[in-house]
Amino acid sequence: MSEPQDLKKATRRIPIMPVRSLAPNMVTILALCSGMFAIRFAILGKWEAAVVSILVAGVFDGLDGRIARLLKGSSKFGAELDSLSDIVSFGVAPALIMYMWVLHDVKGLGWAISLGYVICMVLRLARFNTELSEEATSGKKVKNYFTGIPSPAAAALSVWPMILSFETDWAILKNPVVCSAYVGIIALLAVSRIPTFSFKRLAINRDYVMFYFLGVAIFFSLLVTHLWVTMSVIGFLYLSSIPIAVKRHRTEKRR
Repeated sequence: MSEPQDLKKATRRIPIMPVRSLAPNMVTILALCSGMFAIRFAILGKWEAAVVSILVAGVFDGLDGRIARLLKGSSKFGAELDSLSDIVSFGVAPALIMYMWVLHDVKGLGWAISLGYVICMVLRLARFNTELSEEATSGKKVKNYFTGIPSPAAAALSVWPMILSFETDWAILKNPVVCSAYVGIIALLAVSRIPTFSFKRLAINRDYVMFYFLGVAIFFSLLVTHLWVTMSVIGFLYLSSIPIAVKRHRTEKRR
């Protein structure tokens, strides 16, 4: 009779972790892997594959938090893992890609810009985590605005000249001085206090759900058939939305 009881006690002592807490962390690991693959493709000179890897990392980064909330598998470990993954995928990877593409032509300046970009992304993520923890403890609602450009958007925007160069032959896109200045501006926007739109509370009117589905289908087809043109337009629209966000934020503050 003692053996089954000992077996039950041993089974209870085995640490068991539910799958719902592992799934979002696995998605975060996939985002980290995508960032590392982006660096590898850049070393091999496969620039399009490198940019696609950054975009895939952004998709995974957007999914892990939603999966964690859906499965009720959010944890402090997952939040820390997500930040560390973001540093690699949206900080180190874009900086190295741009440096190996054109920034190395200006030698020390290009490396300083790349290094500054990574530092700005680390500071931006540290500030974001601090604000997130303060919102969780104080019970505040999710804001309608981010403080600065979020890290996935900053990563995509930092390689925007490369994306444009895939479709055009403009020499200015491969000018190392221009690209250095552009990456520096994106880094400063990411770490700045400028409000940018947050789409976490985006809602769709029930009367327009069918149009929403149609728009998603058209957008997906454009991504498949004309990836770089579509991403170029998205980058332009996002940059254009920053002044609008600043103006709306000031108006709401006055009210």
